This record gives sequence, C-alpha cells and structure tokens, in this order.
Amino acid sequence: MNDVLVIGGGIAAFCAALAARRAGASVQLVDSAPRHLLGGNARHSRNLRLVHDAPSPLFPGRYTVEEFLTDLRRVSGGHMDEDLARLMAERSRELPDWLQAQGVRFQPTGDGMLPWSCKTAFFLGGGRAMINALARTAEDLGVEILHDTKVLDVRLRAGDHHHLPACREGSSLTLSARTVVICSGGYQANPEALSRTWGIDAAAFLVRGSPHVRGEILLSLLAQGAAPAGVPGACHLVAVNAMAPAADGGIVTRVDGMPWGLVVDRDGRRFQDEGAEITPRRYSFWGRRVARLPGARAHLILDATGLRRAPPSIYPTHRADTLEALARTLALNPAILRDTVDRYHAALRPDGPEDGHTEGLEPPKTRRALPLTTPPFHAWTMAPGITFTCHGLKVDARARIMTVDGRPCDGLHAAGMIMAPTVLGTGYVAGAALTVGAVFGRIAGEEAARRVLTLRPEGEKCLN
Repeated sequence: MNDVLVIGGGIAAFCAALAARRAGASVQLVDSAPRHLLGGNARHSRNLRLVHDAPSPLFPGRYTVEEFLTDLRRVSGGHMDEDLARLMAERSRELPDWLQAQGVRFQPTGDGMLPWSCKTAFFLGGGRAMINALARTAEDLGVEILHDTKVLDVRLRAGDHHHLPACREGSSLTLSARTVVICSGGYQANPEALSRTWGIDAAAFLVRGSPHVRGEILLSLLAQGAAPAGVPGACHLVAVNAMAPAADGGIVTRVDGMPWGLVVDRDGRRFQDEGAEITPRRYSFWGRRVARLPGARAHLILDATGLRRAPPSIYPTHRADTLEALARTLALNPAILRDTVDRYHAALRPDGPEDGHTEGLEPPKTRRALPLTTPPFHAWTMAPGITFTCHGLKVDARARIMTVDGRPCDGLHAAGMIMAPTVLGTGYVAGAALTVGAVFGRIAGEEAARRVLTLRPEGEKCLN
C-alpha cells in the first residue's frame, strides 16, 4: 500500500506528488491520459501569476498580495473565499525558488523575448517543458507514475485506508493508499454534464485542453455530500476558430481582431458591439457571447484592410471577392449580410483615420468603426472554446475536502482546478489557474504526507 495516491497529471498533481515524496512518503501518481498527453491543461500554459515585493530577473516592478487579491475579487463573481485566496497569494512568493528546485526553468525578462508583465513569470519552453521537468524529477525521486490509468470512483468517507477501483489499458485493478490527493480537474470535456446547464449547444463547445478531464470523480464526490464551490455550469470560455480540433487545440486556436470587422450570427446579423472590449479580457468576452447564440457559432467578417490590421492566425480565412459570395460560403443569407453591412456603413461617423463610431445603430459600434469596402472579403467562423469549469469542491486551508455539513475529510485532499472555484469563484485572471494548482498541490502533498507518516505502523521505516 502506498502512503499517498495522487490522481491527475497536471501541475497540481506533480506539485502534490513532489511535496509528499520530499516529505518522506511513498507516492503513486495515476493519470488517465496516455504518456504523450501528460500534463492536462498545463501543457498549453505559458506563465503563472506570482506575488513579488521587488524586481527580479523574472519580473519588472512589484506585485503585492493586496494587488493580487484585488484582481481576483474583480472577476470572482462574489464566490471567492477570502482566506484561501490570501493564503494562495502569500504562498505564491515561494513558487519560483521551489519550482526551480524541481527542475523548472523560467525565462528572464531581460532578453526582450517576453511581453512586459509585473504579474506573471513565463516558463522557458512553455507548459510542456515545465510538466516534463516536474515529471522527470518525480521519477528520479521514486514517484511511481501510471499513465492510461483511470480511477473510477473515490469514496468521500473512506477513513484511513483507501481502495479505489481503476482501469488501466482495459484491465481492472484496485489502487490502495493511506491518503489520496485528487487533482483531476473539472468537467469541461464532459458535454453531458455541461448540457445540464447549457442545453444541447454544450455539444458544440470545443475543448481547448485535455479531452480526458471529464469530472467523473468531482461529480461523484458532490453527489456523496462534498461541499460545492463556484456555480454549476459556470466555465471559462474563449472565442476559438471553429476549424480547431475538438480538443487539445490550446492557445493558438483563439480568434482575434473583432474590433477591425463585424461579427454576425448564423442569420448574418450583428449581436454585439465589436469595439466594446479591446483589453486581454476580449477572448473570454467573445467566448461567452458566442456560447449563448443558437448553434453556438458566429462569423468575424473582415475586408482586406481589416485582415491586415487583425492579428495573424494559424487558420486560413474563408475568402471571396464580394460579400454575397462570402455569405454563400458561410451558408448565410446574402441579402441579410449585405443589409447588415449597408446599415453599418450608413451609421458610421469617423473619429480619425484609424477610428470611428456609429450613431443610430443597434447594437452600436463604439470604436474602431471603419468601413468594410476593400475586397477580397474574409471571415473566420468562431466557436466557444471551453478551458475549465468554475464548479468544484470546497477545501480548507490544509486542502482537505469539506462536506456539506462543514467537516473536513481527513486523508482526502484536493488541489488544482477541481477546487479552484473556492479561490477563483467564477472568474479568471491570466496565470492564476497554475498558481492555484502549484500552491494547493504543495499544500495537499505536504498535508497528506504529514498525516500518513503519523499513521504508519510502528517500526515501518520512513523513506529517505
């Protein structure tokens, strides 16, 4: 029997496994994904958000605990646990040194290769390099890693010995441990679960990360009486290209450039001010709005000038010499798309050569309202891409899963996106998901090891 069983394969799981192993516990980590997909959503990441009180090779300026908490409050929808959010922010200070001690490398800011950021540190080589480093160190330390292994259920009140049914490469097995850390994420790759709140259009969502994060353990624990955090069905959505794969497309699938064109629904009509949001929040802004449309699809229409202004994409545009021909390519009514563009042109009021607004148009376009007159005309079809769900488990400061009657489950911990709604609520700020995973992964691993080492039979040796 292992001391600690960690379920998951992302940053939270590996931080938990490493923390427990370094504390002297024997550790087994099981991941439902195959080895080449190790890392969950963290494979697609770039950076994590960290408190720092002075400039360093990783950061310009400073970013305080209070600034971190202010950013979280702004997006949390009122669902943030203040105490746990503060704990996360304070302990994020430790992460650069600790992660580097596990083999993770960060990219210094002085080489001119990074966007200026006083809030986040970037991994050298991105999330995949970070995960590979953590996995390599875990294996070197003796953590047993099982790939292609799916834990079928976890009992909420199992006591001091956990026996978990699992399946590995088609064969049944039982995994046994004295304590369990669950880092298996939400249910963003489970359209059946999403459809309970989103309806049938949930099947049209594209999964930006791992297709293996289906949330069966999370949903089972909630049904057994685990205390919930966040809001059922709430999720982080981004506008992605409808040509993207059904899962694992990552950050490069995002659609951008909406202020330089017009966005229309499947009937060819505008439904949103394209100039309303031009900050980094624009990706989730459009993801939510496209998700609420019938069919969960929209089209960004650009002329040749607008396409040059828009950020480049890995996906080709739909292209035609006339708006009517473009409409037919997109299966839109040509007359309706032409009317949409004509009414937009009639409402244009210039604010300079690179800006403008509309008057008397509903919805308005409040900035970057420029004519679409230069052929050829282009379009990208937009779909909602789901990153993670904002519905999970409530935990305490020791990362123990809480029950609905307010009691902690000793020996059953959670870290990462399965409990992140406790801290993030229903919102997100860049890099915060990895911070949740790393901080609470460490806490969960440390607490699991501390508990299990007190439960070892007398005379059983601790690991060096």
